[in-house]
Amino acid sequence: MGNFFLYILLSILISAALGYPAMRLAQRFNLVDVPGSAPHKQHARPTPLAGGILVLMTLALTFLILHQWLTREIIVVLCGSLVILLFGFWDDARGLSALPKLAGQFLAAGILIAAGIQVNFFESLELLQGAPQNIIQTLNLGVTVLWFVGITNAMNLVDSMDGLAAGLSIVTSAFFLGATILSNQPTLITLSAVLLGLCVGLYFWNAKMGYFFLGDSGTQTLGFLLAAIGILYTPLDFKQESSWFVPIILLGVPIFDTSLVVLSRIKRRQPIREGRRDHTYHRLIVLGFTPNRAVLAIHLTALIVSCLAFLALSLPPLWANITFALTVLCGLGTLLWLERKPTLDDAEKGSE
Repeated sequence: MGNFFLYILLSILISAALGYPAMRLAQRFNLVDVPGSAPHKQHARPTPLAGGILVLMTLALTFLILHQWLTREIIVVLCGSLVILLFGFWDDARGLSALPKLAGQFLAAGILIAAGIQVNFFESLELLQGAPQNIIQTLNLGVTVLWFVGITNAMNLVDSMDGLAAGLSIVTSAFFLGATILSNQPTLITLSAVLLGLCVGLYFWNAKMGYFFLGDSGTQTLGFLLAAIGILYTPLDFKQESSWFVPIILLGVPIFDTSLVVLSRIKRRQPIREGRRDHTYHRLIVLGFTPNRAVLAIHLTALIVSCLAFLALSLPPLWANITFALTVLCGLGTLLWLERKPTLDDAEKGSE
């Protein structure tokens, strides 16, 4: 278990080394984001969508080296992630409508559910004690699919600036690594460590070098992997009443951004799936943040709320759930406040 530092270093080196080849492959297969191809795209030059290719190559090579850690759970998670990745490549190349995207996400979730990787939260609820097993199982399956599909899309939606999604994935996978170390789950420790190193490499090429975008293939695969770790995470030494919400808080920023966008577009009667500059990042820009400080503010928020998740783990169930409720209330208040602020599109229209 103590080898996780080696796994982090290995995946960092592999992803950093393969960034340039991934970019060249993206260009070779015409996976390129062209400026002006959509109203919300403001980049100045054609940019390769190489994130998914780098994720694929890094995971393949890293687990080829760490083949002794290819447990059944990791193989199943990687198979589901491969489905997300392939549909993501299709979307990056051709631009998919919502239906085939959802079909791919449901298929990937179904692979994990068929292997027994699902939420089992409702079985332990006192409120449902004595309820028919088929009702409990339906609730478990419904929440499982909602979690996979929701987090996969949330990580994709939040990627509105270079380094944003990669940085959030670094924070989340690092805290998942800490959580799985505490729960003594060697398989998840390995997966979290490899994902952490991979995200560091992605951040280097996406944010620091600015050579490529993550694309739907990259962001959706990261979201799916993090969602899978969240479901597999089982704290052994903590009461479920104090730990059930830990994955929710660790992924709270993408959930917040998705909720903000959905609420804003419903209120404004705009298509939910249409790309617009109305995300958390864009609203911070309107408030006067520079792009770098806006990204930093979002990353710091993810770091703070993740610390709250670990704080709650050490509290009695009542206080742990109060901490979670207060976190949700603060997020809701911030969401309603930001939703009243103009989007970047609104601000630019007003200045014309």
